[in-house]
Amino acid sequence: MIAFEELLAIAYKKERALSRRLAKGGSISAHDALVKTLEKAAGVQSLGDLVHARKAAKARAHAALVARGERRSRSRAPAGRHDHPPGAWLAWFDGSALPNPGRIGIGGVLQSPEGEVVAISAAAGHGDSSKAEYLALISVLEAALRVRPARLVIYGDSRVVIDDVRRDSDTGSSVLAGHAEHARRLIGELGDVRLHWIPRGGNASADVLSRQALQAVRAGAPA
Repeated sequence: MIAFEELLAIAYKKERALSRRLAKGGSISAHDALVKTLEKAAGVQSLGDLVHARKAAKARAHAALVARGERRSRSRAPAGRHDHPPGAWLAWFDGSALPNPGRIGIGGVLQSPEGEVVAISAAAGHGDSSKAEYLALISVLEAALRVRPARLVIYGDSRVVIDDVRRDSDTGSSVLAGHAEHARRLIGELGDVRLHWIPRGGNASADVLSRQALQAVRAGAPA
Protein backbone atom coordinates (compact mmCIF):
# COMPACT_ATOMS: atom_id res chain seq x y z
CA MET A 1 0.00 0.00 0.00
CA ILE A 2 1.31 3.45 -0.90
CA ALA A 3 1.80 5.66 2.17
CA PHE A 4 -0.65 8.53 2.71
CA GLU A 5 2.18 11.13 2.84
CA GLU A 6 3.53 9.89 -0.50
CA LEU A 7 0.11 10.21 -2.12
CA LEU A 8 -0.36 13.69 -0.66
CA ALA A 9 2.97 14.77 -2.10
CA ILE A 10 1.94 13.95 -5.69
CA ALA A 11 -1.78 14.86 -5.50
CA TYR A 12 -2.92 18.11 -7.08
CA LYS A 13 -4.70 20.70 -4.93
CA LYS A 14 -8.07 19.90 -6.53
CA GLU A 15 -7.59 16.17 -5.93
CA ARG A 16 -6.78 16.74 -2.26
CA ALA A 17 -9.93 18.85 -1.89
CA LEU A 18 -12.04 16.18 -3.61
CA SER A 19 -10.62 13.45 -1.38
CA ARG A 20 -11.40 15.43 1.77
CA ARG A 21 -15.03 15.81 0.66
CA LEU A 22 -15.20 12.11 -0.17
CA ALA A 23 -13.83 11.18 3.27
CA LYS A 24 -16.42 13.35 5.01
CA GLY A 25 -19.35 12.25 2.90
CA GLY A 26 -18.47 8.60 2.56
CA SER A 27 -17.36 7.86 6.13
CA ILE A 28 -14.03 6.43 4.94
CA SER A 29 -10.48 7.21 5.99
CA ALA A 30 -8.57 10.11 4.45
CA HIS A 31 -6.11 7.59 3.00
CA ASP A 32 -8.81 5.49 1.32
CA ALA A 33 -10.53 8.61 -0.01
CA LEU A 34 -7.29 9.87 -1.56
CA VAL A 35 -6.58 6.45 -3.08
CA LYS A 36 -10.03 6.42 -4.72
CA THR A 37 -9.58 9.96 -6.02
CA LEU A 38 -6.17 9.26 -7.51
CA GLU A 39 -7.22 5.90 -8.97
CA LYS A 40 -9.94 7.77 -10.84
CA ALA A 41 -7.37 10.31 -12.06
CA ALA A 42 -5.07 7.47 -13.15
CA GLY A 43 -7.65 6.10 -15.58
CA VAL A 44 -6.29 2.99 -17.32
CA GLN A 45 -2.89 3.14 -15.64
CA SER A 46 -2.28 1.83 -12.13
CA LEU A 47 -2.02 4.04 -9.08
CA GLY A 48 1.65 3.08 -8.79
CA ASP A 49 2.26 4.20 -12.37
CA LEU A 50 0.57 7.53 -11.67
CA VAL A 51 2.72 8.11 -8.58
CA HIS A 52 5.88 7.23 -10.51
CA ALA A 53 4.98 9.51 -13.42
CA ARG A 54 4.21 12.49 -11.20
CA LYS A 55 7.38 11.99 -9.17
CA ALA A 56 9.40 11.91 -12.38
CA ALA A 57 7.71 15.08 -13.61
CA LYS A 58 8.44 16.80 -10.28
CA ALA A 59 12.08 15.70 -10.44
CA ARG A 60 12.42 17.11 -13.98
CA ALA A 61 10.87 20.40 -12.91
CA HIS A 62 13.21 20.70 -9.96
CA ALA A 63 16.21 19.76 -12.09
CA ALA A 64 15.32 22.71 -14.32
CA LEU A 65 14.99 24.92 -11.24
CA VAL A 66 18.41 23.79 -10.02
CA ALA A 67 19.93 24.53 -13.42
CA ARG A 68 18.43 28.02 -13.47
CA GLY A 69 19.72 28.63 -9.95
CA GLU A 70 23.22 27.54 -10.94
CA ARG A 71 23.18 29.85 -13.94
CA ARG A 72 22.10 32.77 -11.74
CA SER A 73 24.78 31.91 -9.18
CA ARG A 74 27.48 31.81 -11.83
CA SER A 75 26.41 35.16 -13.26
CA ARG A 76 26.36 36.82 -9.83
CA ALA A 77 29.41 34.95 -8.45
CA PRO A 78 28.28 35.30 -4.81
CA ALA A 79 30.69 35.04 -1.90
CA GLY A 80 30.90 31.48 -0.62
CA ARG A 81 30.38 29.82 -4.02
CA HIS A 82 32.55 26.73 -4.59
CA ASP A 83 33.33 25.02 -7.87
CA HIS A 84 32.75 21.28 -7.79
CA PRO A 85 35.20 18.73 -9.21
CA PRO A 86 34.41 17.09 -12.57
CA GLY A 87 32.28 13.97 -12.26
CA ALA A 88 30.97 14.84 -8.80
CA TRP A 89 27.40 14.23 -7.73
CA LEU A 90 25.74 17.38 -6.39
CA ALA A 91 23.16 17.79 -3.65
CA TRP A 92 21.17 20.56 -1.99
CA PHE A 93 19.24 20.32 1.29
CA ASP A 94 16.80 22.52 3.20
CA GLY A 95 14.34 22.16 6.06
CA SER A 96 11.31 24.16 7.17
CA ALA A 97 9.36 24.31 10.43
CA LEU A 98 5.95 25.93 10.61
CA PRO A 99 5.54 27.45 13.13
CA ASN A 100 9.08 27.38 14.51
CA PRO A 101 9.09 24.99 16.34
CA GLY A 102 6.23 23.13 14.67
CA ARG A 103 5.64 20.71 11.82
CA ILE A 104 8.77 19.88 9.86
CA GLY A 105 9.13 19.59 6.10
CA ILE A 106 12.38 18.49 4.48
CA GLY A 107 13.58 18.99 0.94
CA GLY A 108 16.58 17.75 -0.98
CA VAL A 109 17.93 17.34 -4.47
CA LEU A 110 20.53 14.75 -5.49
CA GLN A 111 21.89 15.19 -9.01
CA SER A 112 24.14 12.83 -10.95
CA PRO A 113 26.94 14.10 -13.22
CA GLU A 114 24.65 13.25 -16.16
CA GLY A 115 21.89 15.48 -14.80
CA GLU A 116 19.56 12.79 -13.44
CA VAL A 117 17.77 14.03 -10.35
CA VAL A 118 16.34 12.50 -7.19
CA ALA A 119 13.95 14.95 -5.50
CA ILE A 120 13.16 14.57 -1.79
CA SER A 121 10.08 16.17 -0.25
CA ALA A 122 8.65 14.75 2.96
CA ALA A 123 7.02 15.57 6.27
CA ALA A 124 9.33 14.72 9.18
CA GLY A 125 7.41 15.14 12.41
CA HIS A 126 7.81 18.11 14.75
CA GLY A 127 10.73 20.29 15.83
CA ASP A 128 12.53 23.52 15.09
CA SER A 129 14.19 24.77 11.91
CA SER A 130 17.65 23.46 12.89
CA LYS A 131 16.29 19.96 13.41
CA ALA A 132 14.52 20.26 10.05
CA GLU A 133 17.79 21.22 8.35
CA TYR A 134 19.59 18.26 9.92
CA LEU A 135 16.90 15.79 8.89
CA ALA A 136 17.03 17.17 5.34
CA LEU A 137 20.81 16.69 5.21
CA ILE A 138 20.51 13.16 6.61
CA SER A 139 17.85 12.33 4.03
CA VAL A 140 20.12 13.51 1.20
CA LEU A 141 23.03 11.47 2.58
CA GLU A 142 20.83 8.36 2.86
CA ALA A 143 19.73 8.84 -0.77
CA ALA A 144 23.38 9.15 -1.79
CA LEU A 145 24.26 5.91 0.00
CA ARG A 146 21.87 4.08 -2.31
CA VAL A 147 23.94 5.11 -5.35
CA ARG A 148 27.42 5.32 -3.72
CA PRO A 149 28.87 8.30 -5.65
CA ALA A 150 32.67 8.50 -5.86
CA ARG A 151 32.46 12.22 -5.01
CA LEU A 152 29.61 14.20 -3.50
CA VAL A 153 29.34 17.96 -3.03
CA ILE A 154 26.49 19.11 -0.79
CA TYR A 155 25.18 22.66 -0.60
CA GLY A 156 23.00 24.11 2.16
CA ASP A 157 22.12 27.53 3.56
CA SER A 158 22.28 26.52 7.25
CA ARG A 159 25.58 27.58 8.83
CA VAL A 160 24.50 25.89 12.10
CA VAL A 161 24.22 22.46 10.49
CA ILE A 162 27.27 22.74 8.23
CA ASP A 163 29.50 24.11 11.01
CA ASP A 164 28.29 21.47 13.50
CA VAL A 165 28.94 18.59 11.13
CA ARG A 166 32.45 19.88 10.42
CA ARG A 167 33.30 20.05 14.15
CA ASP A 168 34.50 17.18 16.31
CA SER A 169 31.75 14.99 17.75
CA ASP A 170 32.19 16.39 21.28
CA THR A 171 31.53 20.02 20.33
CA GLY A 172 28.64 21.98 18.89
CA SER A 173 25.00 22.11 19.95
CA SER A 174 24.18 19.41 22.55
CA VAL A 175 20.54 19.42 21.46
CA LEU A 176 21.51 18.55 17.88
CA ALA A 177 24.51 16.34 18.74
CA GLY A 178 22.69 13.12 17.87
CA HIS A 179 21.76 14.41 14.42
CA ALA A 180 25.30 15.70 13.85
CA GLU A 181 26.78 12.33 14.75
CA HIS A 182 24.31 10.56 12.45
CA ALA A 183 25.28 12.84 9.56
CA ARG A 184 29.01 12.30 10.23
CA ARG A 185 28.49 8.54 10.29
CA LEU A 186 26.79 8.63 6.88
CA ILE A 187 29.52 10.88 5.49
CA GLY A 188 32.10 8.40 6.76
CA GLU A 189 30.37 5.60 4.86
CA LEU A 190 30.33 7.66 1.66
CA GLY A 191 33.94 8.84 1.81
CA ASP A 192 34.61 11.88 -0.41
CA VAL A 193 31.92 14.32 0.71
CA ARG A 194 32.30 18.10 0.73
CA LEU A 195 29.88 20.40 2.54
CA HIS A 196 29.54 24.03 1.42
CA TRP A 197 27.42 26.88 2.69
CA ILE A 198 25.56 28.92 0.06
CA PRO A 199 23.23 31.93 0.36
CA ARG A 200 19.52 31.13 0.61
CA GLY A 201 18.94 32.38 -2.93
CA GLY A 202 21.14 29.60 -4.30
CA ASN A 203 19.15 26.92 -2.49
CA ALA A 204 15.75 27.59 -4.03
CA SER A 205 15.01 24.08 -5.27
CA ALA A 206 15.48 22.35 -1.90
CA ASP A 207 13.57 25.16 -0.17
CA VAL A 208 10.60 24.67 -2.51
CA LEU A 209 10.59 20.93 -1.83
CA SER A 210 10.63 21.40 1.95
CA ARG A 211 7.74 23.87 1.79
CA GLN A 212 5.76 21.60 -0.54
CA ALA A 213 6.00 18.86 2.10
CA LEU A 214 4.47 21.21 4.70
CA GLN A 215 1.73 22.28 2.28
CA ALA A 216 0.85 18.62 1.64
CA VAL A 217 0.58 17.97 5.38
CA ARG A 218 -1.66 20.98 5.89
CA ALA A 219 -3.82 20.00 2.92
CA GLY A 220 -4.32 16.52 4.35
CA ALA A 221 -5.17 17.71 7.86
CA PRO A 222 -8.81 17.48 8.96
CA ALA A 223 -10.74 20.69 8.40
